[in-house]
Amino acid sequence: MSTDDPQHARVPVTVLSGFLGAGKSTLLNALVRQPEMAGAAILINEFGAIGVDHHLVEMAEDRLVVLDSGCVCCTVRGDLPRAFKDLTMRSLRREIPPIRRLLLETTGLADPAPLVRTLLEDFFIAERFRADGIVTVVDGVAGTETLARHREAVRQVAMADRLLVSKCDLADAALLDALEARLGRINPAAERMRIEHGRIDAGLVCGLGLFDPATRRADVDRWLADERISAAAPSYRRAENASRHDEAVRAYVLRFDHPFDWLQLADGLDTLLEAAGQGILRIKGLVHVAGESTPRVLQCVGHRRYPAASLPEWPPGPRHSRLVFIVDGLTRDYLARSITLFCDASPIEDPAL
Repeated sequence: MSTDDPQHARVPVTVLSGFLGAGKSTLLNALVRQPEMAGAAILINEFGAIGVDHHLVEMAEDRLVVLDSGCVCCTVRGDLPRAFKDLTMRSLRREIPPIRRLLLETTGLADPAPLVRTLLEDFFIAERFRADGIVTVVDGVAGTETLARHREAVRQVAMADRLLVSKCDLADAALLDALEARLGRINPAAERMRIEHGRIDAGLVCGLGLFDPATRRADVDRWLADERISAAAPSYRRAENASRHDEAVRAYVLRFDHPFDWLQLADGLDTLLEAAGQGILRIKGLVHVAGESTPRVLQCVGHRRYPAASLPEWPPGPRHSRLVFIVDGLTRDYLARSITLFCDASPIEDPAL
């Protein structure tokens, strides 16, 4: 996560998520025709004995890999690392041109969290590839019903860095507005965009990580999106049906004005991740560590915390620690009390609450 060349020399990987029929293959077809996608490779996961999605993507066969042994979130420990290694070795042997970007389309039933964990944990992959963001496609016509009926769809939305609402030419404005409001309550950190026939500038699908690909500088405010999350906090109180499972997925920000002891914070977060189980989907943070002049970047996906890295400098503004939590069934009070108990640090009160 530094701004040094090794980080940017790694091939960026965009995870393309979305429930069944949302329009992922249509989006891929629109993307691969764009000049920005020159040098891209695609991994497509298909569920079932007879896969069809890969036939819908118009791309050279040598740059398209189909994982058809089941849902990639279940087979991720085997098939996915082998696919990454196979593409890498074919490129090194010059059987295919150099890979400059990789798009991973998941099956409509997949949870994105295991995919991101594999990108970070597998040594071979982590040395050569880097997670560049999760893009989730939401059906503009059927999305509201899908979110109400399928927890997998809710988790796909909650994990996203960017949300694309598809089929906007087929849905009326009121339906789309209601859907977007619902998406904003599930994941206020993710920017939402409406698309028709999969058409969108490739630059809006790529480069969603911490570092701006053009400037190679950290864009902390965009990555954390803590101001958008704080602004959405009052909508949680207005939830019309708190028993609906998509209302259980929420995003919270905890801010701290005193530096952390890093070992204490790390141990405390590990304890919280273990205690909360599947309740924590994602944690992102910028941490002021006692005795250090530059901030550390923190990331947790699912129940795993990943090695922190330091930024070369603080972004403008107060040197406060900011922790963003995307959770399922947990409250802000639970998170705040846990950090206070495990890390001996109390968050600043949020006036929005």
